[in-house]
Amino acid sequence: MADANSTLTALPGVRVGHWTDTHAGTGCTVVLFERAVPAAVDVRGSAPGTRETDALHPGGLVGHADAILLTGGSAFGLSAADGVMRFLEARDRGFPTAAGRVPIVPAAVIYDLSVGDPSVRPNAASGEAAAATATTAPIQQGNVGAGTGATIGSGVGRLKGGLGSALWCSGTIEAAALAVVNPAGAVHDPNTGRQLAAGPNTTQAGIGQNTTIGIVAVNAVLERWQLRKVAEMSHDGLARAVRPTHGMNDGDAIFAVALGTRAGDFDLTAVGHAAAEAFSAAIIQGVRRARPAYGLPAAHT
Repeated sequence: MADANSTLTALPGVRVGHWTDTHAGTGCTVVLFERAVPAAVDVRGSAPGTRETDALHPGGLVGHADAILLTGGSAFGLSAADGVMRFLEARDRGFPTAAGRVPIVPAAVIYDLSVGDPSVRPNAASGEAAAATATTAPIQQGNVGAGTGATIGSGVGRLKGGLGSALWCSGTIEAAALAVVNPAGAVHDPNTGRQLAAGPNTTQAGIGQNTTIGIVAVNAVLERWQLRKVAEMSHDGLARAVRPTHGMNDGDAIFAVALGTRAGDFDLTAVGHAAAEAFSAAIIQGVRRARPAYGLPAAHT
């Protein structure tokens, strides 16, 4: 890309906004689209917290998203999607019904209640505030939005995780990703194999609740079944960067959207590979941009 933006908002038609409570150690991040876009999701973790994911399954009636919410607060944080819906309804956005438009806002959560103040979680007002701040500027990363309370590892000796975003270009294919890095597993650079961050208990089932969630966006025009494959392949990028992953305590989930800014014939495997590379890179950025907080050190300061 010609400009300096190497985050998800480098792709046209995408805006991202955060709501952050640094004192409580939680927050949420909203990805807004100029128009409803085809979307899919693949959930691999055994302890997910999600909303509206069934609506995105191939063969479903809706299959499009007006926005996607990534949030802290465990299952409590899903209520932030109500505020995003409120924001979109005021702008006449959503799936048309006889009684009016219903905004479609799929969501996924991380467990961040073990830092800060667990009684404070993102709510409807938080989601609406995040949507109101959404911009096309390069995405703020690290201890912000849904990454505010993210951690790496479980138990005593954890490291601070965070939110990261990256852009991956291969020929005419452009893929961008945003990841909230909150895994039990250790984070590695898949290009070098070097371990970047690891807390304790990263090679066995931890006692905590952990997850890595995110979104990949591609510039291809894809159908929902194709996007589901892109979401599936994006988990390859997660698995290359986080070891182990998709465990019993993980809620790993990745959304995939097609922005359709470049028409033409795309090799689906190549698109999925680009999305996986973008997601790995976003995870690495989440680790590198994280800063010490809540008594937890960060891998890079």
